[in-house]
Amino acid sequence: MTLTLTPVPASPEDAPFIAAILSDWIDATPWMPRVHTHEEDRGFGRMLVDRGWTHVVREDGEAVGFLSRDGAEVHALYVAGSARGRGVGKALLDQAKAATPLLQLYTFEANQPARRFYRREGFVEIGRTDGSGNDEHLPDIRYEWRRP
Repeated sequence: MTLTLTPVPASPEDAPFIAAILSDWIDATPWMPRVHTHEEDRGFGRMLVDRGWTHVVREDGEAVGFLSRDGAEVHALYVAGSARGRGVGKALLDQAKAATPLLQLYTFEANQPARRFYRREGFVEIGRTDGSGNDEHLPDIRYEWRRP
C-alpha cells in the first residue's frame, strides 16, 4: 500500500470516498446521531469538492483523509479509520496552515480525540456553544490557530 502524505486538491472522483469517510465515522461513533442519510452524505461530499474547498490524502489512488476549508474556516477534517494514526490528519492540517495565517473550526465537545489533536497542533479554545446551532444539536467547541 502506497500512502502519500502530500495533500492534493480533491477531484470529482474523490467525492464518493469523502462521503464514505464521513459516513463511516458517523456510523462508528456511538455518541454521534445520524441526522443525514447516506445519500445526503454523498451530496455533501460532492458539494465540498465542487466548491473547491477540499484537499485529500490518497492511498493507492483512493482518498483516505480530507480537509475542507473556505478561507480561514475549516468545515471538515476526517480520516478513514484504516488511515488514522499515520499522519494523514497532520499532513492535511499542515497544508492548511501553510496556506493561511489563521484557521478556525468547531469540533464536538464529545470528540475527545479531535480535541487532543487540535490542542497538540496549536489550536486554542475561543468559545463553546450548546449545540443549538448545529444539525446534531450537540455542544461544540470553537478553536483557533494563528501562525506565530
